[in-house]
Amino acid sequence: MIDLIQTRRDLHQIPELALNETETHDYLLQVIAQLPQTWLTVRTIKVLPTAILVHITGSQPTQTLGYRADMDALPVDETTELPFSSTHAGISHACGHDLHMTVALGILAHFATHQPKDNLIFFFQPAEESHSGGKIAYDADVFTGDWHIDELYGLHDRPNLPAGTIATRIGTLFAGTSEITIDFTGRTGHAAFPQAANDMVVAASAFVTQLQSIVARNIAPTASAVITIGKFEAGTIRNVIAGAAHLEGTLRGFTQEDIAYLKQRIQELASGIAKSYNCDVHVTLEQGGYYPVVNDAAITQDFITYMQTAPVDFERTEPVMTGEDFGYLLHHIPGTMFWLGVGDTTELHTSTFNPDEHALQPAVNAMIGYLTHRMQKGSRS
Repeated sequence: MIDLIQTRRDLHQIPELALNETETHDYLLQVIAQLPQTWLTVRTIKVLPTAILVHITGSQPTQTLGYRADMDALPVDETTELPFSSTHAGISHACGHDLHMTVALGILAHFATHQPKDNLIFFFQPAEESHSGGKIAYDADVFTGDWHIDELYGLHDRPNLPAGTIATRIGTLFAGTSEITIDFTGRTGHAAFPQAANDMVVAASAFVTQLQSIVARNIAPTASAVITIGKFEAGTIRNVIAGAAHLEGTLRGFTQEDIAYLKQRIQELASGIAKSYNCDVHVTLEQGGYYPVVNDAAITQDFITYMQTAPVDFERTEPVMTGEDFGYLLHHIPGTMFWLGVGDTTELHTSTFNPDEHALQPAVNAMIGYLTHRMQKGSRS
């Protein structure tokens, strides 16, 4: 077994941004190398060099169960003043991926010494926060042949649940997300002669105002979606009419159908603004792998039933607008994502995020128990 607390603290000190998780990659390989290797096969892949896959051969396999742990950190300067704070300036595990990896290692360590009945594959995934590492791996056919996964599981820590609590739901757990980038091009001019210019502050402002009607008047009141423009840039000085404007934002929805429709409406609205204000409007909508995280109904019902009788605190939860590229993997591989409560700390993605380490062991125990249970049920087919 591994020391969960020390492992988490070691990982916490070496946070790295998406696709640059080299030190994290090396640390994980060192931990894995210290485990019994009898049933283990470790694999790295060229298309995603910091990723690690570990295959555990089952004693009587009829299926392969997968477990995913994301590796990357955020460009957030940690201010917790913990003795094991980030040693990488301006970067921290403000989303708790150090816990995610530690729980995965704890589960892996158990099955490395207790051969499972079915095959297991652990996927230590880079680039969840950006660049859609899960999509990169899947689209590169990583999960084919001996590395095919029949069911996939993964967790995300959550600060407003008691430490060690497991929570999930059937259906959508997290929203799908898409990045919005819009550029408006008109004509610069003197503030005293607006008739000789084409003001993109006015055009872009009209767009932002009308944008808010899309969800209110195009998405059913019983459904949920959100469109937010978080960045608006235009102009250089107070007495010059801005001939260009740049917007950046995000849209989120609980179904891929709603997301596709929101994208269509944004494009249509942009076309209308271009005609109304006689300007050019260029829209870029980038979703990548951030599909809605939709838990498989049958698998998740079994997961819930097990957790309700296991020695762990369990709660049903409502969907949230958080994004996760695990959604792309679940779009192709049936499985379940669940929350792991980490106690009363500040919110995710903040400089003071400090999850309760007492959550680690209950999560490891719960997933060892559930995966063993799932193997006893046999293949879905």
